[in-house]
Amino acid sequence: MSEIHIVRDYPHSPIKVWRAMTDPALIPYWTSTGKGARAVGFQPVVGTRFQFVAKPMPGWRGIVDCEVLEVRERELLRYTWVGAEGETPSHVLYQLAPTPEGTRFTYHHTGFTGIGGFAMAKILGSVRTRMLTVGVPALLAELDETGALRPDTTLRLPQPR
Repeated sequence: MSEIHIVRDYPHSPIKVWRAMTDPALIPYWTSTGKGARAVGFQPVVGTRFQFVAKPMPGWRGIVDCEVLEVRERELLRYTWVGAEGETPSHVLYQLAPTPEGTRFTYHHTGFTGIGGFAMAKILGSVRTRMLTVGVPALLAELDETGALRPDTTLRLPQPR
């Protein structure tokens, strides 16, 4: 079984990092460094079914179906991930831990099986690394201490698809 495991330290409070990762209005800002997915129907509440919606491409309908499995505010979010109809769900975990310098964010995606799963983990791992290394820091720099987007932000949302 393949998996994706990425750890990033951000010089920002867990409040800001949690908000960047879980506020549906903010998610497209950091996912825009990947395929620009919007979290449609997302709330960090156990049982919430939602979709990441992006531009379709050959071999992918542009939708990932998800369900929130576990939430601990500012600490943990765990949800299922189904990228293709009929696919066995894989699992995504966001873990936040305060550090003296800010927040350690861990992204863990497990449940990829077979050769197709190996390939998907490689592709998604590359995209997620870019999002967490480029997109998230750019967004965090534009948030105030409460995690709200500053009114004078220079960030622009990707155009709806």
